Amino acid sequence: MTLEHLWAGWRQEYVERASKASQSGAGRDGGLEQCVFCRILASGPPSAENGIVWRDGVSCAVLNAYPYATGHLLVMPERHMSELNQLTDVESPSLWEATRKAVSVLAGVYEPDGANVGANLGTVAGAGIPSHLHLHALPRWAGDTNFMTTVSGVRVMPEFLEVTWAKIREAWTGT
Repeated sequence: MTLEHLWAGWRQEYVERASKASQSGAGRDGGLEQCVFCRILASGPPSAENGIVWRDGVSCAVLNAYPYATGHLLVMPERHMSELNQLTDVESPSLWEATRKAVSVLAGVYEPDGANVGANLGTVAGAGIPSHLHLHALPRWAGDTNFMTTVSGVRVMPEFLEVTWAKIREAWTGT
């Protein structure tokens, strides 16, 4: 993948690292190459270290390591797949309910003016990790930008990911 094919060029290094990593080792489903999301899911129960906020064995919510806005969540099926039409009759409602819950939790924690929910299906649609279906859920405020531009690879974040994880985890699970 070249930089001109990626909408968010500042993520290029992350995508290349994830792509290289996915070419080593077996995945969770019968020999599939292990993608970055499958590695995260294989890392254990929800924790600030792995970024998993919630999971139930069918779907999960994970903090985006490179958020467009504070609270940016990735909601995905736990089973490795790349297409919406690959969801089972159990996975589809689970994924949508998890996405609904993610937006509700983000609204309660951050009191945004709105939210973005969406999917980039395929590389040409802007997916940085096209091999594992995932939906984005992120709070938005009047006057914010799609993402903060960077200088020399520096990212601007209003709070540490560990703090974001703790806030969202508490709101999601009530603990």
